[in-house]
Amino acid sequence: MAFFRPRVSREAEVRYHADQEVGKSFGTQLSRLREAELRWRAVQASGVSAAELRAAALDFDRALTEALRAAEAAQRATFGVKAYDDRIARRKGRATPDGALWTDEVNRLRTLREAHRLSIPRVPRPVAAAR
Repeated sequence: MAFFRPRVSREAEVRYHADQEVGKSFGTQLSRLREAELRWRAVQASGVSAAELRAAALDFDRALTEALRAAEAAQRATFGVKAYDDRIARRKGRATPDGALWTDEVNRLRTLREAHRLSIPRVPRPVAAAR
């Protein structure tokens, strides 16, 4: 007598489908990232105040984070549904051409975000008056 055994958990299937949905937005997130980078570079070149420069830098950082989240979701979805439960399946998924492409993209975006975070200007806070 054969018993049915699910190949993956229900949680893995739910996470897989959620990652597929988030991964679909990568193209729009990437175009939003490019626009934010152009604004950041224009603000940098214009020589505005530190507060405006920081606002543009934080907008660029948010765009980078959203693009990174979409790329990570697409990467996980590319690895396949089994990869959510099994580290060997994750390694095999990473070794495929599509998996390697997404892994490189995620690493590139993560490196860009960390390098950018080091360059976000600090704005001194006003000192409160003594009581």
